[in-house]
Amino acid sequence: MAVIRVFGRKSRRTSATDSRTRVDLRRCLQPAGGIRLAARTASVAFFVLLSVAASAQTPDPPDSGTGQQSGSTPSSPLAIHVGDADLLFGGFIDATAIRRTTNTGSGVGTSFGTIPFANTVPGHMQDTQFSSQSSRLTLQATSKVGTADLKGVLEMDFLGNAPNGLSVTTNGNTPRMRVFWGQYRQGSFEFLAGQAWSLMTPNRNGLSPETADVFATQVMDPNLQAGLTWGRTMQFRLTTYPNERLTAAVSIENPDQYVGSGVKLPAGFPSGQVDTGATVNDVPNPFPDIIGKIAFDPKIGSTHQHFDAAVLVRRFKTYNLGTDTTFDKTATGGALSAVVEPIPSVRLIANAFYSSGGGRYIANANLPDFIVNHDASMMLVTAWSSLVGTEIQAASKTSLFAYYSAAHAESAVTTDVDGSAIGFGVQDSAAANERIIETTAGLIHTFFRDPKIGGIQFIGQYSHVQRTPFSVPAGTPADASVHMIYLNVRYFLP
Repeated sequence: MAVIRVFGRKSRRTSATDSRTRVDLRRCLQPAGGIRLAARTASVAFFVLLSVAASAQTPDPPDSGTGQQSGSTPSSPLAIHVGDADLLFGGFIDATAIRRTTNTGSGVGTSFGTIPFANTVPGHMQDTQFSSQSSRLTLQATSKVGTADLKGVLEMDFLGNAPNGLSVTTNGNTPRMRVFWGQYRQGSFEFLAGQAWSLMTPNRNGLSPETADVFATQVMDPNLQAGLTWGRTMQFRLTTYPNERLTAAVSIENPDQYVGSGVKLPAGFPSGQVDTGATVNDVPNPFPDIIGKIAFDPKIGSTHQHFDAAVLVRRFKTYNLGTDTTFDKTATGGALSAVVEPIPSVRLIANAFYSSGGGRYIANANLPDFIVNHDASMMLVTAWSSLVGTEIQAASKTSLFAYYSAAHAESAVTTDVDGSAIGFGVQDSAAANERIIETTAGLIHTFFRDPKIGGIQFIGQYSHVQRTPFSVPAGTPADASVHMIYLNVRYFLP
């Protein structure tokens, strides 16, 4: 794995950006004849438009054995020096084939909380898809102001909201912002503003916001692994580095009063006060989510160990117009995570999350933060999740991964003014999930890797997901499940 020096500290980076040679854009644009100028300008524009982001969900591909001499500087067309800033492009182009035993109706990413039952039409329809939507675009810019270091990162893919009839002819997949943040670092303090991985997301290395340094598994599913605690949110984050092994951070992040589709609301409650899974951003939120986290990264010989712990505080508010009453509720949660290397080629991973009112952070599980009582007051929902797994460098060009994860919630049921049951886990409500379990295994093989032209990987993944509601209607299966196979060919740029 390549290691580079960023802000005076070592940081891991994915393979697509291991090496670079600066290209001075001003020289490319100096007058040197119309044809030469046009060619150079077109070359720069081509790489700017075509460059795609380096993946953090796969390990660094092993060296391809191209005979590059140690200490020499390989050429890379994707790094540009402009003024006092360095611009770095890189990434991958994905070609993915997906096969599911049921029609989840969720595209490339799996909606774990809404898998259809076997007694429904979607539950009897197998689904095959080919997609390049997971291909990415990124731009990283670094510079200095005085003694401080500046960094900006933009990362995009093509999994945005799709127009009607997308797959009929054009397949004009919509770009989507994954992360877009700026960072200022002075000495041992660092300030970040923008959309980044939530601080609740487990890390692999320190508390870095870099995609390569968070634990987002190595799966091909854009919704990652069921039960993994994660998010990509707008935030303001302050980080400090007391020493090389210890990191601490606090962030205030964009909130969302989430109840999902599994909660039955009171008949007279204006549903616009909560997020029921709608696609519009119109839910009123009284206070940002606050997250604090600490990480410890000791080294034992040639192995790297990582441990982190996080706490979560949230605040919710509802209002009853009829009684002119405002209700407040404070939610809390916590998480522990570890990535341990018993030997350099093996990683053992474990993380756990427990909350009262933090179901939103167990992404794509349809687990709510709270329910609403008949008078518009709230009752928090207890939810927790866990993940264990391993990542193994089995050979110089082949790595393996396997994960087992589970998400759980407790029911929260009360009665409406007419005596009917409302809340989460209501009798015969098949959308209210008590448990979601996923088992995943896969491999990554790198055919070749060259610092000048990039490389090609094959990634294969098998997953089985099972969701179990608290209650289902008579004659309905007790649970719903799906078998999934992802096959992927990835070309990553140098």
